[in-house]
Amino acid sequence: MTTGDVTTGDATTGDATTGRAIGLDEFRAEIRAWLAANLERKAPGAGDGGEARSDEQVAAARPLQRKLFDAGYAGLSFPREYGGRGLTGEYERVFREEARDYATPQFGGAGHVTFTAIARSMLAHASADFLSRHIPPILAGERLWCQFYSEPEAGSDLAGIRTTARRDGDRWVLNGSKIWSTGAHQADYAMCLARTDWDVPKHQGLTWFAVPTGAPGVTVRPIRQINGASGFCEAFLDDVVVTDEDIIGEVNQGWSVAQTMLVYERGAGSSSGVRVEPRELAPDLVELARRAGRLDDPLARQAIATAHINDYAQYHLGRRIAARLRSSAQPQPAVAAYGKLAAGVLSPIRARIGVEIGGAEALLWPEGADEAAALPATTYLNGRMVAIAAGTNEVQRNGIGERVLGLPREPSFDARKPFRDVVRDARSWDGRIG
Repeated sequence: MTTGDVTTGDATTGDATTGRAIGLDEFRAEIRAWLAANLERKAPGAGDGGEARSDEQVAAARPLQRKLFDAGYAGLSFPREYGGRGLTGEYERVFREEARDYATPQFGGAGHVTFTAIARSMLAHASADFLSRHIPPILAGERLWCQFYSEPEAGSDLAGIRTTARRDGDRWVLNGSKIWSTGAHQADYAMCLARTDWDVPKHQGLTWFAVPTGAPGVTVRPIRQINGASGFCEAFLDDVVVTDEDIIGEVNQGWSVAQTMLVYERGAGSSSGVRVEPRELAPDLVELARRAGRLDDPLARQAIATAHINDYAQYHLGRRIAARLRSSAQPQPAVAAYGKLAAGVLSPIRARIGVEIGGAEALLWPEGADEAAALPATTYLNGRMVAIAAGTNEVQRNGIGERVLGLPREPSFDARKPFRDVVRDARSWDGRIG
């Protein structure tokens, strides 16, 4: 399939073969035909495999991503000069709707952060040379990325990181540790936030670097989670060398990049995973009720309806947030927080509904069964994750209250002090204010 120029106005894409514009309906028909001819259908009730994927699953997803890339269906809304199609988000929505029943590339958590928060933040802030080197391999499935972001002493207070990047001639030397890095053990690169100036307030003096995860001095250790999987990792950087070519954005201006990343980390209007309009009545829960023999049980039916209403509300909330974000010239992480908060509140409810409907069917499955059989149990075990990861529900509420609703800000005692002094004073703080 060839790609052509994007026309303005009515959301159409040009067909380079005929020179005519292709509207969304014709685009949908093309996608439908291509998917049927090139991809396998998913098993009934199969999910996306969740955040943790095996090395074998990730390896198998790479050529499948390349297949999409070669056909022109990877990075539909990415600029054409970097391997995308330069289309609007409506084309991506159509593709997701048509591909929902097909086995598309699933990289787990590493794939999610690669194609959303990381790639989009790069497009907003990195140089053209950097993008030319890194975006096409991302879209082709050749490079997965992770975030070297949170640290043991800097989670919700993201500006409080202590990983250092020290200038050494024409190089930078990185030292420090990161934690909760999704998919880092399967990523090829990390987008790493480091402190490059300790003599300015904490929100200044931060810089983002591209770091190969296989570089000398980088150690990545998977963290075993409650469900037995390892979707998160801790990472250690010991005299890791990078150059100016690896900088994303500008030196000491990393907080502006972080603001963009937070928008996408919080869903960028997609409500953290509700990416396709839920037109069917919670198919996974309906199938679970069928297995448990509760399709006619009024309590189970009401629970399924509740889950469906929540899914539907999340999706359309996400679309409203996306429209708001598109209309703003500046990143608005506090607006994106509405979608993240909705997911953080409703995901545990949906996870519990699955267990309540399925009972033993939700918690037990035959040895050797496919991933769909274990999905209700793993979803329940991970049900609180969205309420914590990428900022807790409380952090989202604070951001909304202060930056959207205009409520009084919480007191801050370190925002204007040089970060070097903040760290020094913290060592002798006795808990008293003033």
